[in-house]
Amino acid sequence: MPEIVTEWTNRIINGGLKIHLLVFLLCLALGIVVIRVLFDKLLKTIAGKTNITYSLLKQTFRGIPTLLGILIGLYAATEILAIPPHPLLFLQRLFHSLVILSLTLLIARLASGYLKQKFGKTSGAFASTSILATTIDLAVYTIGILFLLESFGVAISPLLTALGVGGLAVALALQDTLANLFSGINILVAKQIKIGDFVKLSTNEEGHVVDMNWRNTTIMTPTENMVVIPNQKFASTTITNYAQPFAECSIAIPIGVSYESDLEQVERVTVEVAKEVIWEMAGAANDFEPVVRYNSFAESSINFNVILRVKTVTDQSLIRHEFIKRIHVRYQREGITIPFPTRTVSWEQGMVRLKSV
Repeated sequence: MPEIVTEWTNRIINGGLKIHLLVFLLCLALGIVVIRVLFDKLLKTIAGKTNITYSLLKQTFRGIPTLLGILIGLYAATEILAIPPHPLLFLQRLFHSLVILSLTLLIARLASGYLKQKFGKTSGAFASTSILATTIDLAVYTIGILFLLESFGVAISPLLTALGVGGLAVALALQDTLANLFSGINILVAKQIKIGDFVKLSTNEEGHVVDMNWRNTTIMTPTENMVVIPNQKFASTTITNYAQPFAECSIAIPIGVSYESDLEQVERVTVEVAKEVIWEMAGAANDFEPVVRYNSFAESSINFNVILRVKTVTDQSLIRHEFIKRIHVRYQREGITIPFPTRTVSWEQGMVRLKSV
């Protein structure tokens, strides 16, 4: 390498490479400009004919057109110019290295970007499933480095053997970490839980799944606190997913009225109030017909449930709040009583009160 640099430096000083450098730089400039223009048109065409978004393609191919332009310019320069053997060998290796680098970047970005689009959502504080991106990038970059070493004449067979033995030792030392890693991958591949879903665990933690990395899953609770759960524990617990198979869900609001109430009137009035809430509140599913279902004779009231439907589980709190306020006002206006627990004690003549002990 020092001999190559010295030879080229001397030739530049002596003026022998002026025309060569001019041709080389011209090839690079033309290659970069042409490739960038053609690539932008190509990406728009691909986005229009497939379900892959233009933004994903643009993010995936970021910097690739420039690298390809450099490669084309470098190749054209080596074909046009009469370059001495030593510099030519250096340029050929540089060309191969840039090809491997371009392909590695392209494959890593395309794979991780596709998986983010497939398994993740684009809303929230965390926009992707970092476990997928990390795993894919690590695998692709490792393979790219091996090919790069091989292009420079480095024997990779002993290196692979050493990596295999070292990998076994690492696997034994990091059993818990690997268990968390594969648990996270298994959850995402099963597609039963996605980023952005609202879930509730059997341990009573609940919230939106905002990220899943190689070690843990992060949940944002309704009170905007972050709960971090190891993937292995998250995969082994019982989970209620309120976003699957549909985001809409039903809520039952329990109410009790006095025994003197006209149940037909109670049902009619309750349904009217429920319809008002459904039509006026943004979080309610307005294509759902509210339902009243009586279910028990309690000690001081006849109990029933009012069944409403909300667009997402996070809307239920506000819908429940507004319905309770309105039903209370309407019942007072209609003369419908919501009793509080009472107990009636009857004393008959001749009964003897027992002395308290």
